[in-house]
Amino acid sequence: MDVREMLEAVKAGTLSVKEAEGALKRAPFEEMGYAKLDSQRKLRSGFAEVVYCAGKADEHLLAIFGRLYQDEGEVMGTRASAEQARLLQEAYPEVVYDPKSRIVKIEKPGKKRTGKIAVCTAGTADIAVAEEAAQTAEFFGTAVARVYDVGVSGLHRLLSQLDVIQNVTCVVAVAGMEGALGSVIGGLVSVPVIAVPTSVGYGANFHGLSALLTMINSCANGIAVVNIDNGYGAGYMATQINRLAVNPYA
Repeated sequence: MDVREMLEAVKAGTLSVKEAEGALKRAPFEEMGYAKLDSQRKLRSGFAEVVYCAGKADEHLLAIFGRLYQDEGEVMGTRASAEQARLLQEAYPEVVYDPKSRIVKIEKPGKKRTGKIAVCTAGTADIAVAEEAAQTAEFFGTAVARVYDVGVSGLHRLLSQLDVIQNVTCVVAVAGMEGALGSVIGGLVSVPVIAVPTSVGYGANFHGLSALLTMINSCANGIAVVNIDNGYGAGYMATQINRLAVNPYA
């Protein structure tokens, strides 16, 4: 729990002062030999640590994932392979895996989602990255509207969704090829736009570099850009923006 949740629990009598004091006195990280878990990240930032699964040894992944689950009552991993998902599901049957976004997670039941962001894609080939953004935001408690396949080659498709994208706290624009979607959306909305370049495209796309350069050179205002294919980073940032919009004094 974060600091506010801890204080509210002490106030409500569901957490003793001694228990709260013990939590605050814990070391800022937990030494596991091969990893140092940031056990106080949620206290500082409001969001617990997430597991980047790719490249991790099986025994390390199992131990890290399990420890975070034990501490938080929920846990999320990104860039998990199907084999890693099966490994985690054998240890924790409640694990849910989405092969499209490659997110593996256990969520608390009945989670409340507040505010709303929009996650848009230029094409269906961008949906894998978009789903990483959308599901990250949802895991951290943000409501998400998905607006897919509205690229600039058929601008009428995007314009038909103005009632959605103009009534959210933040828009995530996911696009490969020339990456123009972020600029177009930036000129249509009054909220921050997070542009996500994807590695979708033909040779001169340079695995997403052309979309990245377009986005960071956008003539539209209010656009920030994350790294190529970084749906997780966009979803996290959108959640922070949404949280400020919903409760600016939190």
